Amino acid sequence: MRARKRLIITFLFPATFLYLVFFLYPAIRAFYYSFFDWSGFSYEAKFIGLDNYRELIRDDLFIESLKNTLTIVFVGGVIVFGLAFALTILLNSGIKGRKLFRAIIFLPNVVAVIALTTMWSVAIYHPRFGILKNGLAYLGFESLSKTLWTSPENIFESMLAAIIWMNVGFYVVLLMAGIDKIPHELYEAARIDGANELQMFYRITVPLLWDVITVGIVLWSISALKIFEFPFAFSALEPSPNTYTIAVYLYVMGFGQRTPIYRLGYATAMGVALVLTVVVVVVVLRRILRREVIQY
Repeated sequence: MRARKRLIITFLFPATFLYLVFFLYPAIRAFYYSFFDWSGFSYEAKFIGLDNYRELIRDDLFIESLKNTLTIVFVGGVIVFGLAFALTILLNSGIKGRKLFRAIIFLPNVVAVIALTTMWSVAIYHPRFGILKNGLAYLGFESLSKTLWTSPENIFESMLAAIIWMNVGFYVVLLMAGIDKIPHELYEAARIDGANELQMFYRITVPLLWDVITVGIVLWSISALKIFEFPFAFSALEPSPNTYTIAVYLYVMGFGQRTPIYRLGYATAMGVALVLTVVVVVVVLRRILRREVIQY
């Protein structure tokens, strides 16, 4: 038994050491520096207690960033999973080319984020040559085709649509992988009893897929809360304040844009707030989504 314990410790030590050095220690230091007025580029750090957190509560741009982030989590999440379920049902209805369509839907997940933002902001949303403008004009929606999709009043909704498109394929594949494990005999028995596709979805698929759905919702919530690359790159050289998420605003306050800001103490306080938001959202979701496990 002692030899087995030593073997386990030997294998666990490298991963544990790396976790402590590269994750836990920096996290603790970040929490420590959130109580300081510190640029991040000098040894001078002035202790200010909870002033950074008090400023967060009064910071209109942080509140707007938090609102944008939560909109992506909840509104975007509802649309992502609604589309994912619809596409999953369609792909499992016996359609030909199922694997091809699944690969096409998943494709945005393997393309670089910068390429995707360029495609949406330039090729699709361009006010003169964009696919969306010309497509709406061709269909006869002249007034709608004149909309400036990347203007300050529309840019967040336009970005949200692109984020949804980019992420929905991952959850389609996740749901389809879960459905493939459900015994086909259950569906055959339901068809014999006269159940239609919608009834089988709600009575068989959803209950037996609940663990996968829960994992998917938690994964989406975590990734959406800390989303950074797409909003940062979507509005060209400098992110528009209307597209700020907490992660983007944290980066801007810590490192600045064209004009240096260098308020790393304030940025770390924002990072602590983001971590607490992730923990709260995940804990609440886990409690709300908790169900009795169905064995099959």
